[in-house]
Amino acid sequence: MSSALPLEGRVALVTGAAGGIGSATARALAGRGAKLALADRMPPEGVVDGALAMAVDVTRADDVSAMVARTVEAFGGLDILVNVAGVVSTGAAATLPEAEWDRVLDVNLKGTFLCCQAAIPAMRANRYGRIVNIGSIVGKNGGNARAWLDPAEQEKAGNIAYGVSKAGVHTLTFFLARELAADGITVNAVAPGPIASAMTTSFPANLQALIPVGRMGRAEEVAAAIAFLAGPDAAFITAEVLDVNGGMWAD
Repeated sequence: MSSALPLEGRVALVTGAAGGIGSATARALAGRGAKLALADRMPPEGVVDGALAMAVDVTRADDVSAMVARTVEAFGGLDILVNVAGVVSTGAAATLPEAEWDRVLDVNLKGTFLCCQAAIPAMRANRYGRIVNIGSIVGKNGGNARAWLDPAEQEKAGNIAYGVSKAGVHTLTFFLARELAADGITVNAVAPGPIASAMTTSFPANLQALIPVGRMGRAEEVAAAIAFLAGPDAAFITAEVLDVNGGMWAD
């Protein structure tokens, strides 16, 4: 019986690696044997020993191309890309500034696309790849806020720009999965519900009470789903958006 780790010898690149989900994902992949390149706005030093840490602006194609090139140069290839880099946003549609809409779509959707685009040649060269994008429950459910019950809830928890950006990530995942399947590359997404982190400290308690399992999720639970989709047991899964939301939304 082999004792090899499931991702031993694989090279993984994780963006947004300084954040809660990103760092948890990095640790999960490292624990399964992957060699890691980690990127964020500032180099995510100290997340995983021995990882290549890089600063990158995912909205800039030159930055993204350089990030992938450095990864391939350091490790000889790229097998797994996990797109965690993103920003959050709140506010009702009627009052959302145009600049905020542009900021969120630029990072969350354009940034994810640029990272996928840059990774394709390296993965095609080896006829193998695993791309995992981070979507969201609010890319499916129209948002958690219930303005018909409490208009103030919309201002506190409404996040139309974020939700639209993540719905775009879901659709991007579907298109890439079909385009790249013949190259041995699977493309999936994980759609978290409310996850306890520094970004969700203001999540309203009355909305937390709607989570069927009775609590917010943990970054490690999202990371476990990502690691599964990045691993050999998910070889026949592509174009999937895997919900990790405690029962808040069911497809």
